Amino acid sequence: MKQKLSNEYYLESAPITKAIAHLSIPMMIGMSVGTIYNVINAFFIGLLNNTDMLTAITLGLPIFTILMAFGNMLGAGGGTFITRLIAKQDVDKAKKIAGYSFYSSIIIGILLGMIAMIALNPIVKILGADTSAIINYTKSYSLTMFIGGFAIIMNFALEQVVRAEGASKESMFGMVVSTIFGLIFDPLFILVFRFNVVGVALSMILANIASSIYYIYYLETKSENLKGFIKNINISLKDKIEIYKIGVSELFLAGFLIITTLLLNNYSIRYGESVVASFGIALRLVQVPEFLAMGLALGIIPLIAYNFSNENFKRLKDSIKQSALWILGLSGGFVTLVFIFRNVIIHLFSNDSAVLTVGVYIMAAMLISAFFNGFTTLFTGIFQASGQGIPSTIMGITQGILFIPVIIVLNNFYGLHGVIWSMTITEIITFLTGAILYIIFNNKIKKNQVVAN
Repeated sequence: MKQKLSNEYYLESAPITKAIAHLSIPMMIGMSVGTIYNVINAFFIGLLNNTDMLTAITLGLPIFTILMAFGNMLGAGGGTFITRLIAKQDVDKAKKIAGYSFYSSIIIGILLGMIAMIALNPIVKILGADTSAIINYTKSYSLTMFIGGFAIIMNFALEQVVRAEGASKESMFGMVVSTIFGLIFDPLFILVFRFNVVGVALSMILANIASSIYYIYYLETKSENLKGFIKNINISLKDKIEIYKIGVSELFLAGFLIITTLLLNNYSIRYGESVVASFGIALRLVQVPEFLAMGLALGIIPLIAYNFSNENFKRLKDSIKQSALWILGLSGGFVTLVFIFRNVIIHLFSNDSAVLTVGVYIMAAMLISAFFNGFTTLFTGIFQASGQGIPSTIMGITQGILFIPVIIVLNNFYGLHGVIWSMTITEIITFLTGAILYIIFNNKIKKNQVVAN
């Protein structure tokens, strides 16, 4: 019983508010730390006063998104499955799933690295590199990222495996380890050894390896359920399907996220640099409530998965209700505050009159989008946690692919206004889709409750 009071206690019997706080607050902190590191990463390259290098690492951002998506595919699919197995006391199979997720992350990373070496030139063209200097820097950065990409995939997969048994603090510690090592390697490789863009990629890879080593150490020595996971690799086809039916939505979402970014950049540049700059400011600000909501949604996934698997539907519903209220408070509070002071906030980023004028307008649209995004993230987390493959995939596709026709149609009919509101309308439609799918899911739970009683 004493062992249970550490992690499983929060999943099974702790007061809901206490459980959500224990599971989600470390995730919010961890994600915030990671966001700061991404900003500092670009800062060190900026110290070299080379715009081509800065452009190269910006163009290479989709590579990180792709690698992260493969890690999340194994992490979300494997992690939620592991939680459901732990709830059913099937610890041996949980270890096998953890081992499979770990080794698969390395294998997928190596395969992606081999593909990148063969297809480097077309990859760099797709990323948008044009001048010879930018092409060369982008090639160097991209190749290094792909060769060491296994580390990023492994890190994201293991982080969610650790969190699967409710070890949210340890999950956060791993993120902090990654950030600390990144902050050590960045100035060393970029400013001292002058590895330039290769230094940025190398720093990120080694930071992810450091974090992965921490997660492996934790799982093998301190984990309540998964000690010995590293000895396992083979699982049945049925279990693989169980992982990928949930995880594949992460790939869809990442792929469409890249398309969304490229489309938004392409359309906004048509209306001038002030519009692009304003979107840049707004998107950075709305990342705050979005990351808070994401941290909360990711944190409660083990809580939902555990109680869904145990058929403790009352605790499951209470967890979802409390989480929705948390997101309402966090996102709603932030959005309201920034909306009231949006003029003052825009002035902090720019004194350009054109940016100030259009920036206030764009900020309003992006804040509404961020509010609905919080609930969309929660819906997706609920479906992933409960092993609902079809709703998870529908949410991933809707959130990504819907933006493409929306921005094209709205731009044609309403010009700049259409571009500005395209993301907001996409988020609202995705939210409504999630709400409908949740009602269907909730009706299934009610039927199960009737059968159980």
